[in-house]
Amino acid sequence: MIEHAANNHTIGVLGGGQLGRMMALAGIPLGFRFRFLDPSPYAVAAHAGELVVGDFADREAIGRFVRGVDLVTFEFENVPSDVVDWMSQQRRVHPSPALLQIAQDRLREKREMVSCGIEVGPYVGVATLAELRRATASIGFPCVLKTRRMGYDGKGQVVLRQESDVARAWTQTAGERESADLILEAFIEFEREVSILAARSAQGKVVFYPTPTNLHREGMLRLSRVPIETIPGVSAEAWRVAEQRAREAVWALMERHAVVGVVCVEMFVVRRGETVVLLGNEIAPRVHNSGHWTMNGAVTSQFENHVRAIAGLPLGDASLRAPAAAMVNLIGEMPDAAEVLSIPGASLHSYAKHARAGRKLGHINIVGTAAEVEAGVARCARLPGADVRPHG
Repeated sequence: MIEHAANNHTIGVLGGGQLGRMMALAGIPLGFRFRFLDPSPYAVAAHAGELVVGDFADREAIGRFVRGVDLVTFEFENVPSDVVDWMSQQRRVHPSPALLQIAQDRLREKREMVSCGIEVGPYVGVATLAELRRATASIGFPCVLKTRRMGYDGKGQVVLRQESDVARAWTQTAGERESADLILEAFIEFEREVSILAARSAQGKVVFYPTPTNLHREGMLRLSRVPIETIPGVSAEAWRVAEQRAREAVWALMERHAVVGVVCVEMFVVRRGETVVLLGNEIAPRVHNSGHWTMNGAVTSQFENHVRAIAGLPLGDASLRAPAAAMVNLIGEMPDAAEVLSIPGASLHSYAKHARAGRKLGHINIVGTAAEVEAGVARCARLPGADVRPHG
């Protein structure tokens, strides 16, 4: 455990994006300092702490980064595993270097979820075009071909709808190579996309946040809202049972790897008659975009609970402050701040980034009654950068 925060201990963060920035903004009031390692001299987390500019494979930069920090965490998954291994020999690294490595490989990730009791859809690891053809015959169409590594926000994947798509999909993911590390997954027809978001302390206490419903478009998260939207024809009890099973499996995952910090497991809600099941999609061993609503909507945000956990402090209450909350991502362009703040219950969070197409620039949190949040989301739908239209 880090000694009392008043001693100004420093937390090192691998990555200097908005997640690291928001982590620091939550930890600074507790008395912590932050240092970030990022390849970009323009990393936005520099506004909230010291920035060491360097590639994650640059040992000189890594040495400068780790010197003087008390522990290390990370804000995204694609940090080279050998760097994390080395760093874990120098300092405590949380949430879990082993789980981080698993989350970096979609095939290992699927196997890990199954071993912890998280149900998943059909999948097959493929390495050649011939194996891909056999796998599509086994899984059927439609299906999704993904790179096993380095995919996020819809990158590194392609949907196959018929046999004639196979060669094109191989080229899009593997290029001209004869072999590649890929995974083919069944295309899941789901009712909702949700996140199981939890924090685990160094003492083994786990708190779960209310489960948000997520809306994605073009592979990027656009909207998260709590409490979960009702599913026509599915009783509240059926949902409660499915959610509890998913939480127990995520708890098992965190216990298995002695996780300290926040973990998010993205899931698909799939109907089975009058009941539902939650199928695991991805593991994020870090604070997560679908938990940004907690900054204003929860008693203790995911960012503060992550800092509390890795520093050995007691976890805070993860329950809602109000009956409902929502988060609207702002992508590609930012709306006028005055227009956002005229929405009842709305808070604006800008990441201070230069605008460009497809870039996450900020988010809006809305807190209030269910009707107030619904009205706020509807007003956000008319703002630049917000695309919260329902599928269809």
